[in-house]
Amino acid sequence: MANTYDFGLVGLGVMGRNFILNVVDNGFTAFGNDLDGEKVAALINEGGDTEKVNASTDAKTFVEALSTPRKIMLLVPAGKIVDAVIKNLLPLLDEGDIIIDGGNSFYTDTDRREAYLKDKGINFFGAGVSGGAKGARRGPSIMPGGSREAYQHVKPIFEAVSAKYHGEPCVTYLGPKSAGNYVKMVHNGIEYAMMQLTSEIYDILKKAGGLSNQELHQTYASWNEGRLQSFLVEITAAILAQKDDLTDGDLVDMILDKAKQKGTGKWTSQNAMDLGIPVPTIDIAVSMREISALKEERVKADELYDRPSPEPVDKNVLIKDAEQALYFAFIIAYTQGMHQLADASKEYGYELDLGEIAKIWRAGCIIRAALLADITEAFQADKDLPNLLLSPSFVGKVQSTVAAARKLVSYGATNGIPLPGLSNSLTYFDAYTSERLPLNVIQGQRDYFGSHTYERTDREGIFHTEWGS
Repeated sequence: MANTYDFGLVGLGVMGRNFILNVVDNGFTAFGNDLDGEKVAALINEGGDTEKVNASTDAKTFVEALSTPRKIMLLVPAGKIVDAVIKNLLPLLDEGDIIIDGGNSFYTDTDRREAYLKDKGINFFGAGVSGGAKGARRGPSIMPGGSREAYQHVKPIFEAVSAKYHGEPCVTYLGPKSAGNYVKMVHNGIEYAMMQLTSEIYDILKKAGGLSNQELHQTYASWNEGRLQSFLVEITAAILAQKDDLTDGDLVDMILDKAKQKGTGKWTSQNAMDLGIPVPTIDIAVSMREISALKEERVKADELYDRPSPEPVDKNVLIKDAEQALYFAFIIAYTQGMHQLADASKEYGYELDLGEIAKIWRAGCIIRAALLADITEAFQADKDLPNLLLSPSFVGKVQSTVAAARKLVSYGATNGIPLPGLSNSLTYFDAYTSERLPLNVIQGQRDYFGSHTYERTDREGIFHTEWGS
């Protein structure tokens, strides 16, 4: 068995088991490791041929089974567990071996681990993996960053197992250091925004249009055949059609309206604030999950305050407006995420190619959508494009849909239907496309109470006024 397996993977939960079986399906041999003997047995049983895929609970057996340089991927929960696994493996490794963190690790942790292992002669890089358990089995989008040289050893495997878009693998080397984990973090922030937007459109169609779950299913399914084609629209259609096996109703109506989170959306939002990049659609998506957690308080508040009854609207007109508004808001969500990536690339020295990032998101990942083909082309046409809204190819797309977003936001505000994701998307657009904003007043206020100074429109320099004198 010694030194015969091409690829090693630590963490044989559903995600890890599916990924390693994907590796084997694509012509490579693989060896797994997990402390849980049942998970090891499950992989061996499903793999069927131990010459192609095997596993052990023993770290030494695991490491010795791998060909050199060893390529070891970790699919374990982010945080202290990653450090513990590295500590356990390190004495068994040789110089030049490669450790790949495939979890949602915070990017600064990846930088710390890379520096630590580099001193010991071990290559380390973070590789974001998107697509969930099914994607891991059938082909995920993979976002690797770190040592370019080390990636060359893993490249054939990653390109083989990744999702394919018209035959092109949805994986590419993104950049040095923590570039891969950072891109995955922002990917997840966009994911938060798109999930929030998709749920808001469901809400207004149900409350204002009175659509049944079956009509909602048909609406989302039809949208998935057009320009809104995306994984999230596709699964929303499926969710709306799912019957509940515990009652006679639809499952969506039985699910408690409290959304949980693992932190990647919050990290995106926090880091955007550190960079000074506005991502209000992502911000509010995180906040809405936090508001949703206040279920008992929301129930009490609902009893205390009168709410308007939604005025009836033409169902067919509403569906048309909703499609346009959701398309507009999806563009804005991608715009904010790509803007953050562009700025982070400069700040952290990632050397990101936004066209390549959009390209590897076109299949396999949670935020895959037809729209990403257009985004890819926009950044390929102008690699220095600072914001997607400045791309000539997107002006018409936005101009033709923003009116519907205004209409729905206005209706929601008047009729007490919260549409914060859509509203924040619209506000971002209006602010970004405004030549003059009222921030001159804020600068005046800052100078008034704190002597923080201001700039003028008619001449260069920094100014201060003794107000009221």
